[in-house]
Amino acid sequence: MRRLAIPAGLFLFPVLVGCALRAEPAPRSASSRRVADFTLKDAATDKPISLGDFKTKKAVVVVFIGTECPINNAYMPVLAELAKAYADKDVQFLGVNSNSNDTPAQITGHAQKNHLPFPVLRDAANVVADQFGAKRTPEAFVLDSDGAIRYQGRIDDQFGVGAQRKAPTRRDLVEALDEVLAGKPVSLPSTKVAGCYIARVIQPKSEGSITYARDVSRVLQKNCQECHRPGQIGPMPLLTYEDALAWSDTVREVVEQKRMPPWLADPHFGTFLNDRSLSAEDRATLLSWMDQGCPKGNLAELPPTKEFPEGWTIGKPDVVFDMSEEFTIPATVDEKGLKYQYFVVRTKFDEDKWIQAAEARPGNRVVVHHIIIYVVKPGKDAGFMRGKTPDGIGDGFLTAYAPGELSAALTPGSAKRIPKNSVLVFQMHYTPNGVEQTDRSSVGLVFAKAPPKIEVRTRGIHQRRLNIQPGAANYEATSQTVFDQDADLLSFMPHMHLRGKDFRYEVVFPDGKRETLLSVPRYDFNWQSNYRLEKPLHLPAGTRIECTAHYDNSKDNPNNPDPNKMVNWGDQTWDEMMIGFVDYAYSK
Repeated sequence: MRRLAIPAGLFLFPVLVGCALRAEPAPRSASSRRVADFTLKDAATDKPISLGDFKTKKAVVVVFIGTECPINNAYMPVLAELAKAYADKDVQFLGVNSNSNDTPAQITGHAQKNHLPFPVLRDAANVVADQFGAKRTPEAFVLDSDGAIRYQGRIDDQFGVGAQRKAPTRRDLVEALDEVLAGKPVSLPSTKVAGCYIARVIQPKSEGSITYARDVSRVLQKNCQECHRPGQIGPMPLLTYEDALAWSDTVREVVEQKRMPPWLADPHFGTFLNDRSLSAEDRATLLSWMDQGCPKGNLAELPPTKEFPEGWTIGKPDVVFDMSEEFTIPATVDEKGLKYQYFVVRTKFDEDKWIQAAEARPGNRVVVHHIIIYVVKPGKDAGFMRGKTPDGIGDGFLTAYAPGELSAALTPGSAKRIPKNSVLVFQMHYTPNGVEQTDRSSVGLVFAKAPPKIEVRTRGIHQRRLNIQPGAANYEATSQTVFDQDADLLSFMPHMHLRGKDFRYEVVFPDGKRETLLSVPRYDFNWQSNYRLEKPLHLPAGTRIECTAHYDNSKDNPNNPDPNKMVNWGDQTWDEMMIGFVDYAYSK
């Protein structure tokens, strides 16, 4: 059985309206409605294609798709397979792209990248989307030989908002197609769709008390553009007025539901330097702007364009190390999955190096789930090459890349040490997505300008003895560590897999005082963050850090790969881990 994995950073979206002046198509029944013939141009060939060209087919599947929506893109391999499977059954698949901001070149490139075996038509004015009543991508419609819409809705229930099942529990599009071909009524003619809103053409209001130029541009710069720009994890850019206008429906939805920006820490515990949560004032600004019709305002009031380092969040590295070789990720894997891959790179440093910033950068974000860079003495990398991470998880940990986490520089005067002649070990976790891919990831290092006052270390507070019973909805695991000398605590990064439910760090001081340092009440495997304390917390010798985590191995967890399985510690996402990473420094 093949395994597919959704791209990192999946976060998506249900039903509101962006800018108030755009009319939302009213929902209609899918059981007997007919759509008029239409003609659109094939984005790849620029040749007109009509629905009527396929009137002799037993069924036509019209799927509204885009180029940037994560849920949409997760379904592209599925659609490609279905189109091939039903071609011999006299069924025609048609893709329709109604996003006003997707160009023909983007549409064509997306179709080629995903090996779509059917035409993708451009509906730039949303005429066909309005005709069908389509709202999201991907949204599928099944038309019978008489041109009647017999099914409208999702492809299946594998991928959704904060959920990615191992396999669908119901293949809605397949069920509907098979029933239409068999001459039967469709048992479930309409289903709810998860995905991005179609970026429709919007006629914005010309003026308003809140404008993009004066107000909204600054909110997006501060809170969104670090991720939502080309080459970064955000699935769509939010750099210009046109970007914000086109994606206003989706922006409204994720802001209203507080899904974006991603920040999972309970605000009652701890104050963090990198708190990405949207302030109440900024949230009100965005929502009021959309309520007022998304006015552009006076472009002279725009702030200076925010400059981002090309390709790196830490600035230009002093040195970059690439993986020792390119790796090919197969399209699919069997039940055993794809083992972690390890690549050793020799630094050839002839002296100790102090690292003020380090960033692991995936070469191919589509299939790289995470990267961990370890610093190892020469000759000590043999264990990694046998597929084993060190027992002291955190020992030699330099930096990492994971869904939702961006590398950042340490505070001035702080640095990590790479001893001379050390080697770097890339631990690579790849997730096949249905199309063969290649990757050659890298790590960039910025050297401290002077020997630091603080040497930063990483410790993994882990519990390997996991025995999560089948069906257990609230399995608890605990771990702890004691600092045998005075230390300053700097940051936290909880790590679990798909059954992870919540995670909490507590400190117990030598005098018995207990305090919660970080609580993540809704752990999300797709958004793993490093929570950096605003001020270091001093830990006297004898202080204990306790971690408590809970897991949901029940059928009610939509991310659960198999609720009937006993789950133990393991590398694969369908296994589990329990690690409370902390960064700290011994006091001088």
